[in-house]
Amino acid sequence: MTIYAYIGSYASASGPGLLAASYDPATGKLELLQEVSGLSNPTFLDVNADDFRLYALFDVKDAEGNRTGGAAAYTIDRSNGKLALINEATTTPAPTCHLVLDETNSFIIVASYHGGLIGVSELLEDGGVGSSSDLKQHHGSSVHPAQTQARAHSVFIAPGNRYAVACDLGLDKLFVYSLDAGAGKLTLKSETSVAPGSGPRHFVFHPSQPYGYAINELNSTVTAFHYDNEEGKLTELQTLSTLPEDFAGESYCADIHISPDGKFVYGSNRGHDSIVVYAVDQASGKLNVVEYTSTLGGHPRNFGLSPDGRFLLVANRDGNNIVTFRRDEQSGKLEATGDQLAASKPVCIKFLEVR
Repeated sequence: MTIYAYIGSYASASGPGLLAASYDPATGKLELLQEVSGLSNPTFLDVNADDFRLYALFDVKDAEGNRTGGAAAYTIDRSNGKLALINEATTTPAPTCHLVLDETNSFIIVASYHGGLIGVSELLEDGGVGSSSDLKQHHGSSVHPAQTQARAHSVFIAPGNRYAVACDLGLDKLFVYSLDAGAGKLTLKSETSVAPGSGPRHFVFHPSQPYGYAINELNSTVTAFHYDNEEGKLTELQTLSTLPEDFAGESYCADIHISPDGKFVYGSNRGHDSIVVYAVDQASGKLNVVEYTSTLGGHPRNFGLSPDGRFLLVANRDGNNIVTFRRDEQSGKLEATGDQLAASKPVCIKFLEVR
């Protein structure tokens, strides 16, 4: 089995913002294979593992010079992991910060922080990005200075592809949308509020139990939910800090993931520059802190768990590195392996297994 890793970053269109790397499942080490330029800020990615395609969002300007959202599609060469461009297309009338494929690989859904909206674009037969099929505008505000408007930050597909959860940092709300994969349409099913000033940013579903977890950027917390997949509804169970009690500095959360066995949740702190590790109570869905681990670099914006869950790789944007940590599957604890990949302003990491 061969495993590749793909890295998105902040970059100018003339710079190599998209990286392809080989991944060693025995050591967690990355080795650079390819640098791809041509996209402005290809910060977030998703991979179609069935058809060997990769999708990256990027910034594009309209005829008046305003920043809008774009997405690029690439083929992946299964023999060497390298990327070849299929096409580029505009997705939304405002720049985007998150991209996800639905489970049928029929369309992509993007979130726009600056526009406060969710966009859906169809995928063409050759894997290219097609036209927009739906656009959902959020409205409102909340109490934090960063919450003067809706700020949609991410969308995550619920198991079974019936629903999608959108985190809106500006509204302190999570929206559950019904998915119509055939038509590429979203219909609002329910909305759930978190504490004012929280700023929900990313979300993760438990792999086998009816739970989900949101990481809240502005007040450095994680909220655990019960998730009803029949009704498309989230119910809050618990909210707890991502930071040690004795930390008094400035810090903001970014990303959240769960181990493949559903026993541990991981979240990133930018400022404290750490990964917080929680143990999951399988009976209740609630979390207990295990440890806080330094990311060995500044501003850990996003991170990824290897497909087998043995390693966790952190993209330190301001550290300009991706640091590999070995993960103890029994305790959930992390230990740096000593391996790092130098990368300019890395933001996102996605894996692809080739069997």
